[in-house]
Amino acid sequence: MRTRITVPDDSLTRLRIALTVFFALDGFVFAGWVVRIPAIKEQTGASASALGLALLGVSAGAVITMMLTGRLCRRYGTHRVTVVCAVLLSLSVALPPLTHSAVALGAVLLIFGAAYGSINVAFNSAAVDLVGALRRPIMPSFHAAFSLGGMLGAGLGGLVAGALSPTRHLFGLTVIGLLVTAVAGRTLLRIPAPTPAQDVPRRTSAPRRQGSRTRGLVVTFGLIALCTAYGEGALADWSALHLEHDLDATPGVAAVGYSCFALAMTIGRLTGTRLLERLGQTRTLVGGGATAALGMLLGALAPSVWAALLGFMITGLGLANLFPVAVERAGRLAGPDGVAIASTLGYGGMLLGPPAIGFMADWFSLPTALTSVAALAATAAVIALLTRRAAG
Repeated sequence: MRTRITVPDDSLTRLRIALTVFFALDGFVFAGWVVRIPAIKEQTGASASALGLALLGVSAGAVITMMLTGRLCRRYGTHRVTVVCAVLLSLSVALPPLTHSAVALGAVLLIFGAAYGSINVAFNSAAVDLVGALRRPIMPSFHAAFSLGGMLGAGLGGLVAGALSPTRHLFGLTVIGLLVTAVAGRTLLRIPAPTPAQDVPRRTSAPRRQGSRTRGLVVTFGLIALCTAYGEGALADWSALHLEHDLDATPGVAAVGYSCFALAMTIGRLTGTRLLERLGQTRTLVGGGATAALGMLLGALAPSVWAALLGFMITGLGLANLFPVAVERAGRLAGPDGVAIASTLGYGGMLLGPPAIGFMADWFSLPTALTSVAALAATAAVIALLTRRAAG
C-alpha cells in the first residue's frame, strides 16, 4: 500500500498560490528579457547571424540542465530546487546588458537558459504533486499564470523601453524577482510536498527502470508537448510576417497577430480546469488538437487579415491545454524525470518550429509552411486518441 502525507487544505491552498506566483514570475522575467533583445543587439554590435547563435545559448542551457534538474528534484525536493532556480533566474537576467560582444552574450545566456529550463522542470514537478493531492485538474491554471506573467512582463518592458536602459530595466527585474522569491519561497519551503519520501523512489525513478511501457508513454506525452510548442514557436516568429507580407496588413495590425494567439491561449488555460473536469484529459487533448488544426488551417490559408486573426485565436484556444496536460501526465508516470523528458521534448519543438517554417517557406511558401502547425496539432490529437487506453 502507498501512504500519503496528510496536508491541511489551507496549506494546499497556500502552496497553490505560491506555485502560481513562481509560474507568473518565470513568464514575467523571460518576457522582460525578450523585449530588450533589440537594444542588446545594438549594444553588442552583433550581426543578425551572430545574435541568432548567441540566442541559442538560452535553448542550449535549458536543454542541458533539464534532465539534471529531474535528479536534483528527487534528491533535494521540488520546492527547494524551485526556490534556488528562481534566485538564479532573477540574478542571471541582469547579465546580458553587461556584455559587449556576441560571444560574451552567448555565454551569459547559457546561464540564463540553464536557470530558465531548471525552474520549469522544478515547479512543474511540484505542480504535478499538488494536482495529485488535490485530485483536481488544475495544471492549466499554473500555465495560465505563466502566460499572464509573460504578457505583463512584455507590456511593462514596452512601457519602460524608452525611459530605462537595458541595464537598469533588467536589474529592476532582478530586484523584483528576488523580492517575489523571498516572499513566495518562504511558503514553498515551509510546506512539504504532498507525497511521502518513501513514495518518491517508486514514482520518480528514472523511466528506464520502470519498464518499456512507462518509458514509451512518457515519450509519447513528450511528443504531444513537442507538437504544441512547435506551434507556439512558429506563431511567435512568423505570424506577423505572414500577415504583413502575404495579406498586406500594416505593421501595427501584423503585430496584433501573435497577441491574439497569446490572449486566446491564456483564456483557454484559465478555463482549462473546468474543461478537464467536464471532458477528461483524453477528450481535452483530442478536441484541443483538432481545434488547433482547424484554426491554423484558417490562419494560414485565409484570404483576409481578419479571418487569419480569427484562425490564430482558434489555434490558441486549441493548443492552450495540450502542453500542461502532457507534462502533468508524464509527471504522474515518472515524477520529475517524466516532467524533464516532456519539457525537453517540448522545448525542442519550440526550437524546431521557427527554422522549420523558414526552410519550408523557402521551398514552398509561408502560408503552406504554416500548415505544418496544423499537421502537428492533428498529430497530437491522434496520439492522444491512440494512447487513451494505455494512458488510462
